[in-house]
Amino acid sequence: MRFVLVFLTLLGICCSISDAQAGSVIKRVKERNVVRCGSVERTGLATKAEPGGWSGLNVDICRAIAAAVLGSSDRIEYHEYETPKDFDSVHNQQDDVYFLTGAEIDEQKLAGKLVPGPTVFIESNAVMVASTSTAHHVNDLAGESICFMIGSPVERSLTAYFGALHKNWFRRPFSEDGEMIDTYNVQNCHAIVGEITTLANIRLDPGVNQLSSRILPEPLTTFPIIAATGTQDGQWSAIVAWTVDTLINAERPETRWYAGGAGAMPISAPDFGLDKEWQRRVLTSVGNYGDIFDRHLGKGSLLRLDRGLNTNHFRGGLLVSPFLE
Repeated sequence: MRFVLVFLTLLGICCSISDAQAGSVIKRVKERNVVRCGSVERTGLATKAEPGGWSGLNVDICRAIAAAVLGSSDRIEYHEYETPKDFDSVHNQQDDVYFLTGAEIDEQKLAGKLVPGPTVFIESNAVMVASTSTAHHVNDLAGESICFMIGSPVERSLTAYFGALHKNWFRRPFSEDGEMIDTYNVQNCHAIVGEITTLANIRLDPGVNQLSSRILPEPLTTFPIIAATGTQDGQWSAIVAWTVDTLINAERPETRWYAGGAGAMPISAPDFGLDKEWQRRVLTSVGNYGDIFDRHLGKGSLLRLDRGLNTNHFRGGLLVSPFLE
């Protein structure tokens, strides 16, 4: 009998803890009246803005979530994960939304801490050359010198790329970004390789020789950046996922076959604690995914990147979310 009483007491404690954790994220977000998001700094996705604050595609998605839950897109805090210690906030699930790549999740041993959410951006490793270069495709650089950061995934990608062609390339490894960029800008290497958002930012500063550059069309590798959430609250994970899906689907035009705009996938889920107008409020606050992309990465930004793989699926890209088929 004593054993049974102890067992029932422990069971009651466990159930109480479980009940207390249910809805814990949405509760703390509403109590502090702020949505906390974080990521590695990437140009156009999450960039420190002057004189303070952050801007970028990831940041606007964080704002969209705040508009959905708190009624205002201004109620956010954004944190940078620059050092391994910065990722403690992910391990401890102190932030609410994490914009991460697969490599970052693996390197920081975060898989058991996160629910992988929807893709918010498809990043690419690419190659950039001078506008006057005779190279128009990556294979035109066979035998030429290419600058890259030592220890980065791009070295493996280049080795695999030229290996498949049975051609060689001249390696110019660097341990400092600034030194690598200066070497490229004075054309002591014929090309530079990196994430396409980084390359787009590098070409904005032509250096002392006023070098004009262009990015070659073939990506060496592509990989998604996802909106991940902690494992403790499925309700919060669903809110984040449906908010991203709303932004993506809102680009769909109204046709005879499909609903479009805010009606492409109406989400009425009072269990989330969201009112009936939450999707329209999100789109009024930040626009649809295309608006956000153009503002920070595309034709409305200094980077002027093409949508490419980040084009909506109905226009031939890879971004797709559930919609009313």
